[in-house]
Amino acid sequence: QVLRKSLQTGLALSTGSFLVYEGHKLICGFAEVHASFKVEEVIEQADYLYGSGETEKLYQLLVQHKNSDDAELLWRLARASRDLAQLSSTSAEEKRRLAYEAFEYAKKALEKNESNFAAHKWYGICLSDVGDFEGIKTKIGNAFVIKEHFQRAIELNPKDATTIHLIGIWCYSFAEMPWYQRKIAAALFAAPPTSTFQEALRYFHMAEEADPNFYSKNLLFLGKTYLKLNNKKMALLWLSKAKDYPAHTEEDKQV
Repeated sequence: QVLRKSLQTGLALSTGSFLVYEGHKLICGFAEVHASFKVEEVIEQADYLYGSGETEKLYQLLVQHKNSDDAELLWRLARASRDLAQLSSTSAEEKRRLAYEAFEYAKKALEKNESNFAAHKWYGICLSDVGDFEGIKTKIGNAFVIKEHFQRAIELNPKDATTIHLIGIWCYSFAEMPWYQRKIAAALFAAPPTSTFQEALRYFHMAEEADPNFYSKNLLFLGKTYLKLNNKKMALLWLSKAKDYPAHTEEDKQV
């Protein structure tokens, strides 16, 4: 009887333990599903706010999730931080703080998912922004890394017009580099980054082919590049398109 009672008690405890374990698994499963739904919900809200040009609301939504391990959330937070820094109402001190903050979020997004094309894109953008505060030597040195990340983003998503546009901007910037900066670059690097306006133009047209009329700034730079190449007829065509572009964001208005 003692043995029978011991066996019955053991069985009861085992059954109880099993039920507790299964219950724990079920709760954890619900928690994981809930967390997944929550991330998707936040991303959906974030994309709506981004499309509506609600920069400050978007930042306030995403900064609550700054400790997330989700690369999709983190690169969006990097973008939101940068967009907030770009607003004319943001003070110089805040611009600097937000630029470094955006870079940290982009860096974390890349650490969490190296195969995320947007993480590469925003890492490159934010690294460029940080370089603006660290002098010409750092900015030129960063240029090689920036282009590598843009190229990696295009490898992962060849249809992303924005990244193609950004390589165009990279080319335009080095084609337009003042002579004194070229001298500094030549002194600092054995093979400093160089480009031409023709190369920049090719990327701006590739971006337009990937997604026609996707970005006011691409239209602007098509016009500006044609001006650099002394083609005023084509410059007028693209600058007119930029002027008539529906202004949804502050950047569109500046363009």
